[in-house]
Amino acid sequence: MARIVVVGAGVGGLAAAARLAVTGHEVTVFERADTVGGKLGRHTHDTPQGSFHFDTGPSLLTLPQVFHDLFEATGAKLDEYLDPVPLDPIVRHVFPGGGPHLDTCADPVEFAERVGAALGDRAAADWQGLWRRAARVWEASHRDVLRRTIDSPRDLAALAWRLGDLAAIGPGRTLRGLGHRHLTDPRLRMLLDRYATYTGADPRRAPAALVAVPYAELTYGGWYLRGGLGTLADALLSRCLDLGVVVQTGATVTRIDAAGGRVHGVRLAGVAAPVPADVVVANVDALTVYRDLLPTPRRLAALADRGLAGFVLLLGVRGNSGLAHHTVFFPRDYDAEFDAVFGHPGRGVRARPAADPAVLVTVADDPMVRPDGHEAWFVLVNAARHGTAAGAVDWRRPGLAEAYADRVLDVLAERGVDVRGRLLFREIRTPADLADSTGAPGGVIHGTAGGLFRPANRGPAAGLWLVGGSSHPGGGLPMVTLSAQIVAEEIGPAW
Repeated sequence: MARIVVVGAGVGGLAAAARLAVTGHEVTVFERADTVGGKLGRHTHDTPQGSFHFDTGPSLLTLPQVFHDLFEATGAKLDEYLDPVPLDPIVRHVFPGGGPHLDTCADPVEFAERVGAALGDRAAADWQGLWRRAARVWEASHRDVLRRTIDSPRDLAALAWRLGDLAAIGPGRTLRGLGHRHLTDPRLRMLLDRYATYTGADPRRAPAALVAVPYAELTYGGWYLRGGLGTLADALLSRCLDLGVVVQTGATVTRIDAAGGRVHGVRLAGVAAPVPADVVVANVDALTVYRDLLPTPRRLAALADRGLAGFVLLLGVRGNSGLAHHTVFFPRDYDAEFDAVFGHPGRGVRARPAADPAVLVTVADDPMVRPDGHEAWFVLVNAARHGTAAGAVDWRRPGLAEAYADRVLDVLAERGVDVRGRLLFREIRTPADLADSTGAPGGVIHGTAGGLFRPANRGPAAGLWLVGGSSHPGGGLPMVTLSAQIVAEEIGPAW
């Protein structure tokens, strides 16, 4: 039996802790915040009309089989803890210039018909061609990449992919390039581009292999959890406690102790004595690990290309809007948004808030999260990370957040959804706020900017492992859960 310390009680950390505990290890989780869940955050706003409950992180559950596997592997059934609700549409896409919207769904044949009805037969045929390519990428990545450690590009080469797999994955090709090759309708290209942002990336630089993301979503479906996605964190915490995991909140790990090529434990803020450990699983951003907890310049150098952050409005709204669960309102010039939020530091162009961004509005038709006759809106736009560097924005600059919140509401009004006269309240969450609440450097959601190779799960010292959205296989709830499975299987059982 190994003594295992998990740093961070996000979904990846809790999933790893549960898997390791069920195989006989002694597991302790240290979480800097007062609650568990990490970026799967929640917030409640009380009003005389009643309480509004918001998910402040992910709003969509995909690849539900990953979560069923997790609960079954730890001796339980997912449905004993959670109430998944399939979504149709998964996302409603509203394009610039008016015209029909496009609703995604979990039936590829039905979705192709919806594409044809909204955008024409040529667009439907184009999408089906892209879909065949996406299926090949998904098959190769799911079979060979998503369930094993990938420590370097050489590991991918060692998988001996068939030539057809390599052709489908298209190393060196971007998601934007793939879209332009297969899709002629600019609205479909815009829809595909948006999936790069799921990993914090610019579609003009993101790998074409990310076409597997829409394939997974539109094949296996998108789900809401009744009561909010945050109930997943509650369920994972319950599994951990039932399995004997010790979970300490309000406990900040300041250092990982390592000597002689292996880890020996961790140090906690305000505690003189070290906490011994045979294994340390870090569920924090790889940048935090290699900059602060176990300084490793060689690995740190590979993490300079940071991904997107998010600017969020939490709105209490009177009445019923009739919006879908998720609606994305696209801008006329999507490239201008990416130019703004990433900037061009090498050309002396600083990052800045996008003047005309894509806006995602999430409205759950769930009486558990809002008073009768009202809606709880989660409004998200892509944003530059917080900081003072050229590729960042100082979101603490006086007046900036309030002014940008006004701009986002104006953009929604310009696109036909004017909610300004129906607001009970608004709250603002900037990248600086996410950095404060979760420790994510700059408030970046997924670490690096969505490259094909993520930081390895295996750390530079024996016994150190990384899980979570900044490490392999990437960001998003199913991916961080798979990272926990990969690491738990590599560590192995206690017996």
